[in-house]
Amino acid sequence: MQSNDFELERLKQNLSSVRRSAWKPIVQESDGALTASKFAGTPWLGVNEEWPICPNCKKAMQHFLQLNLDELPESLVGKFGTGLLQFFYCTSSEPLCDDDCDGWEPFAEMKVVRIVQPSPRSAEVNIPEIENLLPAKLIVGLEEIDDYPTKQEREMYGITIDDEEADFLYENKIITTKDKLGGWPGWIQPLEYPNCPTCNQPMNQFIFQIDSEDNVPYMWGDMGVGYLFQCPNHKEQLAFLWQCG
Repeated sequence: MQSNDFELERLKQNLSSVRRSAWKPIVQESDGALTASKFAGTPWLGVNEEWPICPNCKKAMQHFLQLNLDELPESLVGKFGTGLLQFFYCTSSEPLCDDDCDGWEPFAEMKVVRIVQPSPRSAEVNIPEIENLLPAKLIVGLEEIDDYPTKQEREMYGITIDDEEADFLYENKIITTKDKLGGWPGWIQPLEYPNCPTCNQPMNQFIFQIDSEDNVPYMWGDMGVGYLFQCPNHKEQLAFLWQCG
């Protein structure tokens, strides 16, 4: 075993108490069924339901993500609830709704994050005209990976490593800011769990991470990362925020 391998195993052992499972999406360029897990593409909408419209620019929002919560890995089934988790976000450039509405904030008005319960009947969904429409990518599998927290959360658990060791972890993709289901948020800035509007407690149930230009060809600020959260006690309370350097 080479010295780098020994160092990696040593650091992973040091972090074993905070190891979590995360799942990397495996995708193909396809839309799939209305209730399928997917990036972009056609979401399930209820009968007579309209496509979400941004209240700022009055244009149709982009559909970024749909997760079928009933088809997640066994250890996650029921954790986030049941049904379809859907995330829409306005990407209008004129006006620039991201700036107008502080899109990086967890409850900005130009986004929709929700869980819906699909019925056998659905609307006849036609994707409206949207500037720079995102291409559909069907999530056909989820690859389980080990995941570890960033510095601030490591220190909350009493784990300290030096900057050189931290850089080594990033270089070896042990801490990832890429797209993933579950695990730890790959924070770009200090941790930022929003408070639940119902109970005012931290919404620290991390659901999904959407990186800039990974499976979705969109950039959060300057190569930032987006994070989907849920209140562990009020599953209907969801939030999305993004950070960049």
